[in-house]
Amino acid sequence: MNTHVLALDQGTTSSRAIVFDAQARVVAMAQQEFPQHFPHPGWVEHDANDIWHTQLAVAGQALAQAGIGAAQLSAIGITNQRETTVLWDRASGEPVGRAIVWQDRRTVPRCAELSRGARAAGIQRKTGLVIDAYFSATKLQWLLDHTPGARRRAEAGELAFGTVDSWLVYKLTGGRCHVTDASNASRTLLFDLHRLQWDAALLRSFDIPLSVLPRVVPSSGVFAETDPALLGAAVPLAGLAGDQQAATFGQACFAPGMAKATYGTGCFMLMNTGTQAVPSRNRLLTTVAWQGPAQAPARTAYALEGSVFMAGATVQWLRDGLGLLERAAEVEALAASVSDTGDVFLVPAFAGLGAPDWDGDARGLLIGLTRGTTRAHIARAALEAIVLQAADVFDAMGRDSGVALTELRVDGGAARNDLLLQLQADALGVPVVRPEVTETTALGAAFLAGLATGVWPDAQALSATWRAQRRFEPRLAEPPRRAWRARWREAVARSRGWAQAGAARP
Repeated sequence: MNTHVLALDQGTTSSRAIVFDAQARVVAMAQQEFPQHFPHPGWVEHDANDIWHTQLAVAGQALAQAGIGAAQLSAIGITNQRETTVLWDRASGEPVGRAIVWQDRRTVPRCAELSRGARAAGIQRKTGLVIDAYFSATKLQWLLDHTPGARRRAEAGELAFGTVDSWLVYKLTGGRCHVTDASNASRTLLFDLHRLQWDAALLRSFDIPLSVLPRVVPSSGVFAETDPALLGAAVPLAGLAGDQQAATFGQACFAPGMAKATYGTGCFMLMNTGTQAVPSRNRLLTTVAWQGPAQAPARTAYALEGSVFMAGATVQWLRDGLGLLERAAEVEALAASVSDTGDVFLVPAFAGLGAPDWDGDARGLLIGLTRGTTRAHIARAALEAIVLQAADVFDAMGRDSGVALTELRVDGGAARNDLLLQLQADALGVPVVRPEVTETTALGAAFLAGLATGVWPDAQALSATWRAQRRFEPRLAEPPRRAWRARWREAVARSRGWAQAGAARP
């Protein structure tokens, strides 16, 4: 039996491909960045063809580095940036305009209008989501309304919508397969979380024709094969999950109450709630974690989620926007060169605030500056902003679930930053654990695909491959921890509503 799995990990700023063996070890990895487009303030776009071409290229590179051919793969698993909205022509396979990225805020006014309506509470009950520009529905509505002829063509069945997973599958199968999985579908505001299907009333609320939507398939299970001309052989496509759900699976968070945080462009936190879709009273999201076969940890598992929009992107801003760093990796040493921030706080609300505040009109704030403030203090304030935002989310999760966090598993690029993880343990007051394999988003996609094709027989076998690399114990006593976090909340309060107040000025 073939025991290698190829994971395609399509992210916000780059496409990656990783080959894993049956011991869940990385055999080979390739990565390519692609351009970001910012045509107006608050708008973020991608060329979907850039996504496709870079993803296909790195798949071939990873196989070449591993010294294997596509015919030697057991399966391919796909994980992707979520909510990003692609609309394309079914016949030609070409995008209809640029993709609207999850970070894009152009539909904030439409979301505000919907939030004031009588249907808002029903939308949240069905979807587990708040009405926000973050999700796909208003992005898709915007594309249909602002692309000449798009709505007419969509209603005639000529156009296809998908999040990035759907787009990649469509291209990998030569246009034969238009699907998504429940983890991605549950991020659109169009999917009934409880009945696990597209909902007619939701489609009417957002004026979306059913004809553009993909078929929903399990996250783990063979659903198609690749076009053999692309990689040299037809390979089963057997794993599909949004990046944060895939990372939760890759961290082996299979039991209710287990939680992970992924530090990427944003910071995304999920807590497994088992087979129950737990409604949030604290403005968190309820989402499908995964759907799988009988040997999966749960046929359908749910999670509570909180999203911080600016994590690694905050460090990128220090580098590219302020010029404080030459390389993002320098932030740890610079921040560690001072023992504290000197009461400087950075609230990186550059694209508004996510959970649990959900304020699209909040804007970035740097406060507490004195003549003694240096770039090191600002760098440390940036790292503290990441961990303090995460701590706010986990507090809300505990209140919703009734389960106190006892350990946090972490991954993503910034999880290599020891200072960041120590600050996170101090902010939470619980241990933070970094695994040996930090590429857990891709690993989760590989797990889902390998579980469906027999590389791993069951969840116990998957858990056996997870190994801790380092454990960070909290060092901060409770009184200073409470004071630190209260001061942070003061800064957050001052950032809120700034864009709205500015718009009201003459």
